[in-house]
Amino acid sequence: MVGTRLIVTAVTPEWATIAGEQATGFATSVIACSAEAAIERELAPEDTPDGRPGVSLLLFAFSRDALSAAVVDRVGQCILTCPTTACYNGLATDDPDNRINIGGQLRFFGDGFQGSKKLGDRRLWRVPVMDGEFLCEEHFGTAKGVAGGNLLICGTSAEAALEAAVTAAVAMRLVPDCILPFPGGLVRSGSKVGSRYKALKASTNDAWCPTLRARTESVLPDSVETVYEIVIDGLTLESVTEAMRVGLEAAVASDGVELVGAGNYGGQLGQHHIHLRELV
Repeated sequence: MVGTRLIVTAVTPEWATIAGEQATGFATSVIACSAEAAIERELAPEDTPDGRPGVSLLLFAFSRDALSAAVVDRVGQCILTCPTTACYNGLATDDPDNRINIGGQLRFFGDGFQGSKKLGDRRLWRVPVMDGEFLCEEHFGTAKGVAGGNLLICGTSAEAALEAAVTAAVAMRLVPDCILPFPGGLVRSGSKVGSRYKALKASTNDAWCPTLRARTESVLPDSVETVYEIVIDGLTLESVTEAMRVGLEAAVASDGVELVGAGNYGGQLGQHHIHLRELV
């Protein structure tokens, strides 16, 4: 996958978060979404380019062109439109081939009234809007990332599995350079590659569905009632590995967890393998 980081600032933390949540909506899986995205972390004023509170967002897509299109759409529809926001590049790169043009495309919304300014060697576009101006950096850096790291947390009850998965997700979000793109970081509809229906790229992971234990080749012991998956996307293999390690430790320390596994798709979804036993 190819990833980028956006720094979104606003007059208050609440408005920055609203913009970040809107821009990363409907972004759980590239199976059906234009990108996989989520808020990476909150930022204090001293950590942003303009000294205002903000959030950092990570977005991933299959190619640089696909990522560029998704970022332009999401910034234009969800950050440009949000009161008081500005949007800056959060991933430095010296290679012009690893950049995508965002502000340079969104500037045309200014209908000829837009202007540019330089901040060091960075160009920003000032787009007039009804509460002042929207400031957006022209180029954003990109990097090859790793998507689809995962844990499958199996509990002896629905309550135990959910509590353990939430605990793991909270711990994993503290790891920099990675995100958990699904709702609350959790996936109840874990999938496998392919389907008996030709139109589908993915379908329910029946081997890990407790309710299908008697009807399929299940990998689950009889004591497991509920399974939640956590999917991790990161800018580096090391960040995804660390997030999986932290999540694994948190999950196995939780009451009612019978088994923790990970999806192995026979190399169909990429060359990176992170073995859980090596993380213990």
